[in-house]
Amino acid sequence: MKDLSTHLLLLLVAAVWGSTWAIGRFLSYGLDEGNRASMEPATSAWLRYTIAVAAFVIWCWIYRNTNSRRILPQGKKAWKYTFWMATLGTMGYQLLFMNGMKWTAAGDASLIIPMNPVFTVLLAIPLLGQKMSLRMVYGLIVGLIGVATVVGWSPNTNIPFNHRLIGATLIAFAALTWAATSNLTKMALLDGTIGTSFEIVVWYSIVGWVLLTPWMLVEVWNSGIPSPKTTELISVAYLGLISTVLTYAWFARGIDRIGATAASSYVFLVPVFGVLSGWLLLDESIGFSMLVGFCMIVVGVREVQRESDRLSAD
Repeated sequence: MKDLSTHLLLLLVAAVWGSTWAIGRFLSYGLDEGNRASMEPATSAWLRYTIAVAAFVIWCWIYRNTNSRRILPQGKKAWKYTFWMATLGTMGYQLLFMNGMKWTAAGDASLIIPMNPVFTVLLAIPLLGQKMSLRMVYGLIVGLIGVATVVGWSPNTNIPFNHRLIGATLIAFAALTWAATSNLTKMALLDGTIGTSFEIVVWYSIVGWVLLTPWMLVEVWNSGIPSPKTTELISVAYLGLISTVLTYAWFARGIDRIGATAASSYVFLVPVFGVLSGWLLLDESIGFSMLVGFCMIVVGVREVQRESDRLSAD
């Protein structure tokens, strides 16, 4: 029963993360041409992290007497890691994600993001000394063909192809920035003197929120102070509190109970929930090409991951 509750919790995490694609599309674009979003992408991202940072600060205050709840980095090296992770994992990812969702369908975008593990492995070559092989190149090519299938033969033809291509490109770069952040996190943890995984997330969330502020101010200067609808405010709160803070805690609990490999396998369900949430919440289309593209992406990702594990073991 303990394992069952953990698996159900991880399934909920996948569902929440999957729903963020539809909500991101709603906040960046709106429901349709006649019901456009009232906030610009950077403003939505900034508000999201305003809520997330407030929750993290409260969490740190509650556990202030423990050794693993420092709210800011200690030392030059920790600040250096934090700055780059904040730049890539918070500011970079959020700007690319929210702007990407302005151009493409939620379901299409959610099928592209599983390429993140491939980018993580490839970036580990220069950053962590990861070995490279022809099988990894093969996996990358298969995954990229899957992405091309999703973008080129999307059933969401109400969105022009050139718009979908712009959105897909931005989402792919978002995956790349998150992959870089994952590798930097590994490097920081391997260092052994930087901090815990929880502290690192808190640090780069706070610094990333600060880095997002100028982008938000530029949007407000150009477009004026927005007047968000109640549904938009609820959506931002959902992304900030549930999707950013609570699901991190739930996912970390899952790793503690059943292991990183088993817990990480639930990430592959995120695109499924992404497609379903786009269909249910935004009336997006579902087509056979999405299934074909997703299967090719998963095959490519698994090939790269298996070869990476084999080379690491050798």
